[in-house]
Parts: sequence; C-alpha cells; structure tokens
Amino acid sequence: MHQLTRSLPGRLLAAMFALALLAAACGNGDDGDDTTQATPSPDATPGEPEPVPGFDGTTIRVGVVTPLSGPAAIIGLPLTAGNRVWFEHVNAQGGIAGRYRIEMVEADNQYIADETITQYNRIKSDVVMFAQILGTPPTQAVLPLLRQDNIVASPASLDADWVREQNLLPIGGPYQIQMINGADYYLRTEGSTDSVICAMIQDDPYGAAGLEGLEFAAGELGFEITTVARYTAGDQDFTGQLSQLRDNNCEAVFLVAIPSDSVRIWGAAATLGYAPRWLGQSPTWLTAFAGGDLAPYLEENLWIIAEGAEWGDESVPGMAEMIEHQEQYAPDQEPDIYFVFGYAQARAVTAVLERAVELGDLSREGIIAAMNDLDRLEFEGLSGDYPWGPPEERDPPRESSIFGVNADRPAGLEGLEINFASDAARAFEFD
Repeated sequence: MHQLTRSLPGRLLAAMFALALLAAACGNGDDGDDTTQATPSPDATPGEPEPVPGFDGTTIRVGVVTPLSGPAAIIGLPLTAGNRVWFEHVNAQGGIAGRYRIEMVEADNQYIADETITQYNRIKSDVVMFAQILGTPPTQAVLPLLRQDNIVASPASLDADWVREQNLLPIGGPYQIQMINGADYYLRTEGSTDSVICAMIQDDPYGAAGLEGLEFAAGELGFEITTVARYTAGDQDFTGQLSQLRDNNCEAVFLVAIPSDSVRIWGAAATLGYAPRWLGQSPTWLTAFAGGDLAPYLEENLWIIAEGAEWGDESVPGMAEMIEHQEQYAPDQEPDIYFVFGYAQARAVTAVLERAVELGDLSREGIIAAMNDLDRLEFEGLSGDYPWGPPEERDPPRESSIFGVNADRPAGLEGLEINFASDAARAFEFD
C-alpha cells in the first residue's frame, strides 16, 4: 500500500466537489489536405456546394449535444470550449476552404440518453453534421437515429465500438486501449502478475468499455482481475464498493468514472484509510482535484491514463499551436484535458468539411463520402494519429500516456510516460 493521507471530513469533500464545478464553469471561456492540419490553403480551389440543411451557401452549421448543465458539465463545458477555439481559429482564416464560416449549434443533453435523443431531433435539420456528442450511453442512444438520418457525428467518447461505425467520426485511442496500456505500465513499474488487481466501474456501457480493455490485458499479460466493484453514476455512498475492494486486499484498482463521482470515490477511500494504486481512465480527472486537501492522497496514489502531452509542452507542435489559439480566443481558459480533446475533435471535423467542400457537396451523403475519402487524421501530438478511410480501414491509435498528479503542473498532471503503445495494445483487434 502507498503512504496514506489522513481521512478528510465530509465538508472538505463537499468543498472539493464545489471547486470542481466552479472550474468547469470557468472552463467555458468567454464567449486538399487529407489530415487534420486543416487551416485552409489560400491557393485551394474548392467546389461550389449547393445549399443543404445546415448550409445556407455562406455558413456551415455543426451540432454539439453535450452536458452544459448537471454533474457531467464539468466535462462538457471545457470540451465545448475546445471545439469553439479551433473553429474560431478557422473562421479567422476565412472559414472552411477560406470561404465558409463555421457555426456551432449547441444543445444540452445533461448526460442523459433520452435527452440526447430529444436534443438531436430538435437541431438535426439545422446542421450538416454533429461536431460533438458527449458520452458513451448518449452516443449509443442516438446512433440508430444517425444511421437512419444518414448524419455523421463525432463522439466525445472513446469506446472501441465506434471504430467501424459509418456515421461516427471517432478520434483518440479507445478506452480499451487506455486500460491495456495502463495495465502494462503498472506491471512494468510497480506491480507484478501476482499483484491483486481489481476494477471499480460505472455500471453502464462506459464502464463496460474500460472493463473490456482490462480483461483483454489480463489475458495478454497474465494477471487475474480479482474483484470488480460496480456503482451507478450519481451514487452518493461508495462505502460498500470500497469495503469490498479493501477486504479483498486489492493493491491496484482501475477506475472508470466521471469526475463528479471519482472525487467522491477517492475522498471516501481516503476517509476509510484505503490507499491502493488507483489507475483512472481519462474522464475520471479534473484539474481542480490537484488543489485542496485531497491532493496529497491523489499525488501519492493516483495515475491517470490518457494520451498526448502535458498542457503547455510547446516542444509538441500541436500543443504549441493550441496554446497560441487558446490565449488568443479564450484567454480565461484554465488548463484542462477536456479542452484539449475538444480542440482536437474540432480539427478532425474541419478536415471532413474541407474535403466535402473540395468535393462540392455538404449534403449528408457528401459528408460521408468526404469522411471516407480521408487517408489519415493527424493531430501533431495532441492525440494519436489515426489512419482513416472507410470504416473497415480505420486503425485507431494504440498509444496512451500515463500521468501522475502534481499540483505544480498546469493541469495538475505530470507526464510519467508519454505516447507509448504496449504490445498488448497493438494486439487488440477492433471488430
């Protein structure tokens, strides 16, 4: 077990959660290439797409369905701010193909699957595609409608199930890859195949994706998953699950949660005097967690599995460019991993729209044809490069980065190993 920070009174946990929500609110900000290096070339000679739903001949509108309120807004707000900053940069260059401004049409799904369907139906006729739909359960809920309506959406979710879907534009290494690389890193640096390795997961498709990766890693790397504790998103009491993990002597716990739950889980663990090695899937983290009384516990016991570089590492070209744009268009934006994802996601959307304009067709069929015509999505180190094409040819990134908690770093995270791909991750196959 790791060094244990003394238990935290309940009022301090409440203060941490309030701080997380405040940070999310601040995170909203003040309002021919076949890669995502997509600032339009002034020499490009695009086609003349006809007006279609979401395009009036002048402005291209894209939808964003994300939690702008409720507990998951701590992810949705900065992620949407990242979308917005990239699109503002594109518009400053004249827009898509240097000619057509891009505009976001935002809708609040509150991280509720049924509300996602409602908001999707409300705005689908006003957009050419969806630049963001946040959440694994919301994406699953709306996917049949995307297929039926022949509309493309970029999921702010890293489930491996999205890879082969014609109507989805995923980016990044899937959750399964994160868990596989996280297990590889743990075994190489701290644990062994004899360690008592466990999981605590949100009991829904998001949690199932992480568990699938950990189960694959167990088979490839030769360890056993001793205990899987499950909880429902929004639960207030995790004593039962944490007692189960502690009583089974779990030395490493792979956690799948969103920040509003993870902060309560870690706070309750500290109160119980339970300090395993926590390995959190990327959406468990919020920058605000690096401050306050819980920080020493997290610095000692938590690793975050994500991808890309540390915030502000300008030796990474994509990060240097992002920081320049953030300072210009959202100077009040705090360092935040979800902002980075949203910014990278908007780069991919821009690549699709650029190609659609080159092909002279921004219709729903034209968007799909353009997406399938891309060879590769590149992110210059912000995310793993993604060999692209029709769904059967897509090959997701296999890289992940491991971060430790360090309050002195801009996003509260310090890179321990950056953008590595384990042999087990390379062996994972996408159906």
